[in-house]
Amino acid sequence: MRYTDAALAFVVAMAVATLLTPLAARVAWRVGAIDKPSERGLAQRDTPLLGGLAILAGVLLAAAIWMPGEIRLARTVGARPGSGGTVHTWVVVAGACLITLVGAIDDARDLRPQWKLLGQIAAAVVAVEGGAVVTDVTLPFVGALQFPNTGGALTVVWLVALMNVVNFSDGVDGLAAGLCTIDGIAFSIIAFDLHVSAAGVLAALTAGAALGFLFHNFHPASVFMGDSGANLLGYLLGVAAVIGSLKTNVVVALVVPLFILAVPFLDTSFVIAKRLKYRRKPWSADANHFHHRMARIGFSQRKTVTYLYGWTLLLAGVAVALRFVPYHDHGPPHQYHAGWVLLMAAIALIALAASVYLVYVLEIFKFKGQRTREMLSADPATSEHEIEERVERDLETGEFERVR
Repeated sequence: MRYTDAALAFVVAMAVATLLTPLAARVAWRVGAIDKPSERGLAQRDTPLLGGLAILAGVLLAAAIWMPGEIRLARTVGARPGSGGTVHTWVVVAGACLITLVGAIDDARDLRPQWKLLGQIAAAVVAVEGGAVVTDVTLPFVGALQFPNTGGALTVVWLVALMNVVNFSDGVDGLAAGLCTIDGIAFSIIAFDLHVSAAGVLAALTAGAALGFLFHNFHPASVFMGDSGANLLGYLLGVAAVIGSLKTNVVVALVVPLFILAVPFLDTSFVIAKRLKYRRKPWSADANHFHHRMARIGFSQRKTVTYLYGWTLLLAGVAVALRFVPYHDHGPPHQYHAGWVLLMAAIALIALAASVYLVYVLEIFKFKGQRTREMLSADPATSEHEIEERVERDLETGEFERVR
């Protein structure tokens, strides 16, 4: 397979998703899969869900044309032990259909969290049984570390985590679909560079289907992807990462997904940490996601997604650039260039630190807006200078850390 195959798969998946999304919306209205406005959400009117059905249709058609029935890998990384280095594409696709079905049922009937988690685990297990699993990684200067007995479990955790990460980011018009489009393209470029063209095609058609849906989902959205779409996109990107960018040494295996998926991962990690801090259930709904905090400081939905798109593009660009650093990801451990590996690590740490800093700044902005509302509510005549002094004093004393 070549880049042209990935490009054609991208276009076909995009076209199918674009054409079928209105049909999926009509199905959602008929079965009652509707998202209603709430205090936590940013939706302003009843909006149909089930956009994931159109995304799945685009994925299935493009996969049927351009994905091989079996993906043979030269190394054991990305293939199940005993599978002969082979990933069975249609078993993996069956997992995609399963998680879309579970998500569609949740969109229409609102499943309990434990049932949704069980469905995610089941889909991930199907992917592992189809051959998509990591069984070893290569450490610079050390060599290969093998974990054949735990590789399947680790892969399941990875896939379930990614499904939830995408799901959590689906809170504002066009955000999850746009992020998955960017991430899918980045994964595709890296997979082709690693000569895992099947993974590149899978990532490309995933990005195409997400983009096709985005045409209907950008603000003001006429349809939402729902759990059916968010879980599906997370599952497909996770599988593409396992059989594509993870088929290399651990530097790339860890850094590439971290950079490409940094925004939704940071968002999810921050929100879960906040929930645990205040002794709430990790899966409980709240309004602490990036897009919620940006809305509270005055960002429109379009400005919010544009900001997060740019952040994701920057980090994905760094990930792609790092893939081409000549640090020798093949051969004996002694062939690694310490300078290049250290440079990669330094860039990774700087980018991650900058991202964490941005999260911290958003939290301060949220606090400032909240304190401003409190002071103006108590005394509408409060001057801006008085507000600034109070906020500065509270920041110095750490008071904002105690504001929920």
